[in-house]
Amino acid sequence: MTVLRPRPAPARPAPGASSALTRSQRLLGRDWRLAAVFIGPTLLLVTGLILFPIISSIFTSATERHGAETVFVGLDNYADLIDDAVFHKGVLNSFVFTAYAEIFKVTLGLIAALMLHHMRRGRAIVAGVILLPWVVPTVVTAFTWRSLFDPIFGSVNVLLTDSGIGPGLAAIGLVDSWPAEWLSDPALAMPAVILVNVWKGIPFFAVTFLAGLKAIDSGLYEAAMVDGASPWQRFVHITLPGLRNVMIVTVLLSSIWTFNNFDLIWLMTQGGPGDATAPYVMVAYSKAIQQLQLGAGAAVTLVMLPIIAILVMILVRMMRRSDLPGSGDMGRRRLTPAQRRALPWVIVVASVLVLVWASPHIVWKAALVLGVFVVLAAAVGRVVSALAARGNRLAARLVGGTGTGIALMGLLGFVLAPLYWMTVTAFKSDDQIVARTNDLWPTPWTTEQFTNLFTGKAFGTWYGNTILVSVASTVIALICAALAGYALARLKFRGSESFTVTILLTYVMPGALLFIPLYQMMSGIGLNDSLWSLVLAYPTFTLPFATWLLVGYFKSIPADLEEAALVDGCTRFGAFIRIVLPLAKPGLLAVALFTLTNAWNEFLFAFVFITKDNYKTLPVGMQSMIFGDVVPQGQLAAASLLISIPVVIMYAFGQRFLTEGLTAGAVKG
Repeated sequence: MTVLRPRPAPARPAPGASSALTRSQRLLGRDWRLAAVFIGPTLLLVTGLILFPIISSIFTSATERHGAETVFVGLDNYADLIDDAVFHKGVLNSFVFTAYAEIFKVTLGLIAALMLHHMRRGRAIVAGVILLPWVVPTVVTAFTWRSLFDPIFGSVNVLLTDSGIGPGLAAIGLVDSWPAEWLSDPALAMPAVILVNVWKGIPFFAVTFLAGLKAIDSGLYEAAMVDGASPWQRFVHITLPGLRNVMIVTVLLSSIWTFNNFDLIWLMTQGGPGDATAPYVMVAYSKAIQQLQLGAGAAVTLVMLPIIAILVMILVRMMRRSDLPGSGDMGRRRLTPAQRRALPWVIVVASVLVLVWASPHIVWKAALVLGVFVVLAAAVGRVVSALAARGNRLAARLVGGTGTGIALMGLLGFVLAPLYWMTVTAFKSDDQIVARTNDLWPTPWTTEQFTNLFTGKAFGTWYGNTILVSVASTVIALICAALAGYALARLKFRGSESFTVTILLTYVMPGALLFIPLYQMMSGIGLNDSLWSLVLAYPTFTLPFATWLLVGYFKSIPADLEEAALVDGCTRFGAFIRIVLPLAKPGLLAVALFTLTNAWNEFLFAFVFITKDNYKTLPVGMQSMIFGDVVPQGQLAAASLLISIPVVIMYAFGQRFLTEGLTAGAVKG
C-alpha cells in the first residue's frame, strides 16, 4: 500500500525572487536547457525531413535537367503549367475526386453515427466491424475492389445482373451499358474509385461523429422534447450545431488527405483509362520520377501549396480553438446571425456549381444516389415523428427500429462484402477462379494460393522488411514524440507555442509535397534502395501527430504528482520516467498503434525510394506481382489476408488495453 505524504505548500516568492533566474532563463524561459534536450530530436527530424525538404523543393522547382546537367530556369516550370493540359486534368480530377468523396463520406458517416448513437446493445461490436475498412491497408482495399470490379473474374457484375439491379442502372442512365466496364470505362472509372474511397473513409467519419454526438448535452434534447420539437427540428437545431466544429475539422482533415491521394488511385487504375482518374500527385510523380524532371514535378506539387495551406491554416485554427479561453466565439462575433445562416448555403451552392462545371456527367448521378439515401432517412424520421405525435409510441418505436435495422444491415453488408470476397478468394484454387464456379464459396477450400505465394517469390522477404521498417520507425517516433510532447506540455521556455503550431502544420502536411525532395535527398546521401531511407522518412507523417496527441495527454495528467516527486528529490527527467510515462501508457499505446499501422500500410515513399525486389515492403511488393494484364487474383487475395491480419489484431489488442487504461483511473484529480 502506498502512503502519500502531504505536500508542503509552496513558498511564495519574495518580491526580488525573480533575480534567482539567470539572464538566459529570463530571456529563453526557466526550463530552456531541459527543453532543448527534450525537443532536440524532434526538432532535428522535423527540420531535416520536413521543413528543409520543402525549402529544397522550392529551389528544385526552379531547375531543369538537360542531359546530365541541371540548369537554373527560374519560373519556367511554373509558366509551362499554364498550358499543360495533363496538369489541368490532374487538378480537376483531384478536385472532383475529393468533392464527391467528402460529400458521401459526410452524409453516410453521419447516418451511421446516428444509428450507432441510438443503439442500446452491441454498439461496440458494430462500431468495431464498421472500423475494419479504415484499418485494413490501402493496398488490400485497392486490390480487393479491383478484383470485385473485374469484368471477367469479379462478382459485382454477376450479383447486380442476377438481382436485376445492373440492367436497372443501365435503364435509368447511371451506367451507359450493361455489363459495366467499371475501371476501363472513362465515364465509370472516377465514380468507381470515389466509391472505394468512400468505403474506406466512412468509418473515420462515423467514429468521429459518434464521439461528437456523445459530447452533446442530453439535457438539450430533453428540453426540446418538452417544448414539442420534432426529431427533425432536434436534428437541425441541436445535433448539427453540436457537431459543427467536429464536422469542420473532420472534413478539412479528410479533404487534405483525399486531395493528395496517390496510392489508392495508382493501385486501382494507375490514372487510367487514359488520364480519366489521374490526380495532380500522379502528374508530379510522372514528371519527377518517370521522366526524371525533378524541377517540373516539384513545381506541380508547389503550385498547389496555396490551396493546401489555406485548408491547413483553417484546420490548425479549428484544432487549437478549444485550447484558447473564449476563442470559441471569436469567429461568431465577426458574422451577423443572418450571415452565419447564409454562409453554409453559399458554400453548398458554390460547390455544386463548380461540380456541375467540372463533372456534368457525374453530378446528376451522384445527386440521384445521394438523394435516395437522404429521402429514405428523412421519410423514416417523418413517419416516426408523426406516429409519436399521435401518441402511438409503440408503432413509432417499431417503425424506427425496423428502418434502423434495415439501414444497419445495408451498411454492414457494404462494409463486409469486399472483405468476405477477399477471404474466400484466398482459399479458392486457380481452376475455380478461372472457371468462375461458385463465386461466393470455395469448392473445395484449399491453401494452394498461400503455398504459391511463398514458393519462388520474395513475399517472405517483403514481410520481414515491413516488420523491420515499421518497428524501427515506430520506436523513433515514440521516443521523440514522448520527449517533445512532455516538453510542450510541462516545461516553460520561449517558443513553445510556435513549436506547437509548427507540429500541427507538419502533421497535416501531405506526403505529396515531400516525396520529391526526400527522394532527391535520399539519392544524394546514397540511401535509395535501402530500408534506412524508409526508417528515416516514415516519421515525417507519424511524428507530428504522435507529438500533438501526447501533448494533450500529458496535459491531462495532474502536475501535482510531478511536483511531489520533485519535492522528494527526484529530478525532472526522473519524474518524467517514473511518474509521467507510467500514467501515460494509454496515450503511448495509441501513438504506437497509430505509427505502427501507418508505417505498415505506407505505399508512396516505399514505391518511390525502393526499386530492388529484396528491399520492397509488402504494399509495393504486392503491386509488383501484377505483370501487365496478368493479375494473380488468388495470390493477391492471400497476400491481402496475410497483410491485414496483423493490423486487425493490433487494433483489437490496442483497443482493449486502451479501454482498460482509461477506465482503471490511473489519473485521479
